[in-house]
Amino acid sequence: MLFQWGMRRQKKQMNDGVQQEGDDHSGEVADVPQEPMSAELAVNIDIIRRATGESDDVVIRRFSLGQEKQMKAAVVFVDGLVDEKNVYEFLLTPLLTASFPLALEEKERLQWIEQKLAAVGGVKHVADWKLLFCELFSGATVMMIDGTSFAICASTKGGQYRSIEEPQTQIAVRGPREGFTESLRTNTAMIRRRIKNPNLWLETMQIGTVTQTDVAIMYVKGIANDEIIEEVKKRLRRIDIDGVLESGYIEQLIEDQTFTPFPTTYHTERPDIVAANLLEGRVAIFVEGTPFVLVAPALFIQFFQAVEDYYARFDIATALRFLRVLIFFISLVAPAAYIAGTMFHQEMIPTLLVIAIAAQREAVPFPAFVEALIMEVTFEILREAGVRLPRAVGQAVSIVGALVIGQAAVEAGLVSSAMVIVVSITAIASFATPSFAIAISARLIRFALMFLAAMFGFYGIMMGLLVMTIHLCSLRSFGVPYMSPLAPFMPSNMGDTLFRLPTWMFRERPRLISQKNIVRQSGDQKPQQPTPSRQGKGDES
Repeated sequence: MLFQWGMRRQKKQMNDGVQQEGDDHSGEVADVPQEPMSAELAVNIDIIRRATGESDDVVIRRFSLGQEKQMKAAVVFVDGLVDEKNVYEFLLTPLLTASFPLALEEKERLQWIEQKLAAVGGVKHVADWKLLFCELFSGATVMMIDGTSFAICASTKGGQYRSIEEPQTQIAVRGPREGFTESLRTNTAMIRRRIKNPNLWLETMQIGTVTQTDVAIMYVKGIANDEIIEEVKKRLRRIDIDGVLESGYIEQLIEDQTFTPFPTTYHTERPDIVAANLLEGRVAIFVEGTPFVLVAPALFIQFFQAVEDYYARFDIATALRFLRVLIFFISLVAPAAYIAGTMFHQEMIPTLLVIAIAAQREAVPFPAFVEALIMEVTFEILREAGVRLPRAVGQAVSIVGALVIGQAAVEAGLVSSAMVIVVSITAIASFATPSFAIAISARLIRFALMFLAAMFGFYGIMMGLLVMTIHLCSLRSFGVPYMSPLAPFMPSNMGDTLFRLPTWMFRERPRLISQKNIVRQSGDQKPQQPTPSRQGKGDES
């Protein structure tokens, strides 16, 4: 009976705990007291142990202070989050070897330790349990003294991080080879190395009631628009979620419009791209634990620009940009145009080509729409399998699978050879798009255009493109028109859109993004050949 009563009581406590956890959205630990810290060291250590579930990675090191080692003290840190060398050499060793005066008052003790013993940076006093645990699990070391209701938190962040490597998603032929890592401070330091200016401001906040993830915004004061900065801060402060594990969480919670296939926030893992956008007046959002940095506001034309465009000559960059726009258009409408041409508008196709396509489709039992749908879905399956499998195996599966399935489908009479060619060109075009975010948008819209082409032919394609254009013109990114400077049309900012002017002609920043400090360079930067007189003087000398 006693055992059954105990089991029923334990079950009731568990149910009450689950109900209380479901009703409480604050994300705070239930065992952590809301009142200030106690003056007794044993009580404080017991609270830390209960709050952390006596976790093995929470290290508590007790020791004694004073000339006769009469004062009890302790340091607490999380193994793996701190640099143990700094903890033992610059905190524990001075505390164990120093002659601590016992006659000091409570606040004087902490000041004495802070000024004479703590040989690390980021030292501050903490009297609140919530702040203490936030510092502890951010890589700080907490020092507590018996008889003192305060604690000292010293910055000893460390641990293992991935080293700086070349970006995997935005590979450049010419340009820096370093990319962001999962460390927030490493990422912000890479931007500091490129923009050595005190006006580069950084503000950090914690988002996530459980994870307490560090999120930082960076901008150049005097160049960035103050309204955009305040809007970014407002949207970040409005986030109330239990955890943030990647910048995609933030991106989906701060975007202007949810129901759109087009990205309204730009993300990148290249520091040079972030630095260039900061100089144009944009705001960068860094999230701890991810190498992808968000940049806002984002424009539609920005997703067709590659980093090499600014490192190469303007004529080469312009030709490549026109090619990327053509590639995007091909990946968008190629299967739909094939469906419309073969089902409705045969008179628009040259006679010899019509005869060749008709001869190939003679044995195909499906209409062009079903044929294209089968091939597109099959290729999407192969592409997703290639991404999820290990890299060496995934590439082999994608290539071999596409070749084998395509050839087998043609020989079996399920699809025509022309359809395989169209789908292959479409897939290659989607891979050639610089930004994955805009490429996957084209992949989704492609199916809608295929359906409209099967219903109405080229009229359906034009109707779908018109609706897409209207939708693009209605989008905003942090209040900035998504299609600017094309709509609204701004001639002064057209030099860096579908084509790129020479670098010496980039005199102004984008006006809709940066409202002040518009001029970015002087107007006499055009290269000039030496005059004959100067050349003659040079030869004489």
